[in-house]
Amino acid sequence: MSPDESPSAGTPAPQAADFSALAGHDVVVVLTNAPDMLLAKRIAHILVEEQLAACVNLGQSGLSMYMWQGALEGADEVPITIKTTGAQVPRMVERLLGLHPYEVPEVLVLPVVGGTRSYLDWVRAQAPGPQA
Repeated sequence: MSPDESPSAGTPAPQAADFSALAGHDVVVVLTNAPDMLLAKRIAHILVEEQLAACVNLGQSGLSMYMWQGALEGADEVPITIKTTGAQVPRMVERLLGLHPYEVPEVLVLPVVGGTRSYLDWVRAQAPGPQA
């Protein structure tokens, strides 16, 4: 049984974290995964269509190994790499959590510290964030 799918007493529901550390990093990469390609495609489609992400890459399904409730578990998962802006992270993560079936989904936000100017500008244009 996947740790992400099984009910667990005392385990808090996933919530959006404090993203204040992203200040000054206007382009970010978000890592997550999905239990199958169909859901991964749905997540990607929604995030890009709603301009919460500029681009979403879906990898090949692979085996994830982890400890859950004291037992070693394994499950096939599709890795998802999301490129977006720091301004979109809170809304994008909230939307992602609403689409995700896992109890404790992986959501890692990594600041981008460099890249080609044209690509970074494109990301900013595709996922501009809330207008002031």
